[in-house]
Amino acid sequence: MLIEQPPRIYRWFFPGAFWRIPPAKGQKKCIYLTFDDGPIPEMTPWILDTLDRYGVKATFFCVGENVSRSPDLYRMLQERGHRTGNHTFNHVQGIRFRSKNYIRNVAKASGYIESDLFRPPHGHMRIPQVLRLRKLFRIVMWDVVTRDYSPHMTAKGVFNNVKRYTRNGSIIVFHDSLKAAGRIEDALPKSIEWLIKEGYEFKLF
Repeated sequence: MLIEQPPRIYRWFFPGAFWRIPPAKGQKKCIYLTFDDGPIPEMTPWILDTLDRYGVKATFFCVGENVSRSPDLYRMLQERGHRTGNHTFNHVQGIRFRSKNYIRNVAKASGYIESDLFRPPHGHMRIPQVLRLRKLFRIVMWDVVTRDYSPHMTAKGVFNNVKRYTRNGSIIVFHDSLKAAGRIEDALPKSIEWLIKEGYEFKLF
């Protein structure tokens, strides 16, 4: 559970970040569907077609290097009505970089990604990085990690993580990357169908 749904104490290290966004009283229950690490030609078009099939919109946290290689896919995300966010240029972890170098990497990604949203790869940042970036972006973390990236996880396990940990206002993370292949193809449609059946509205930031 420490991976699938980060504990409250961990969330305290990221002041001002969004982990979960419950709707206002009286509004329909909702979730925020997000995808990390793309766009890539092997996965992103299939995910977009799947979302279109269900009439669902999502937010894609893109790696700048991938956008530079596939600008057509980035435009496709926008043209189909989805939101995009900055996920650094090289998918780098903040705790492994000096803050000025990390901020520079994020700024480089912003040259390709037009967004006021940011998500740190692996969820790791130093406090000075958090304080600096929250002045420039809305930092979006997550409430549910599906673990579709794990070679030790089955498609059924990914789907079960969605069912077990999703709650009103959850920010759910999938990945449009090769590491999710073999699991997301089965788990994503089933997860969307289950969320719709449970009465969740899919929202964008």
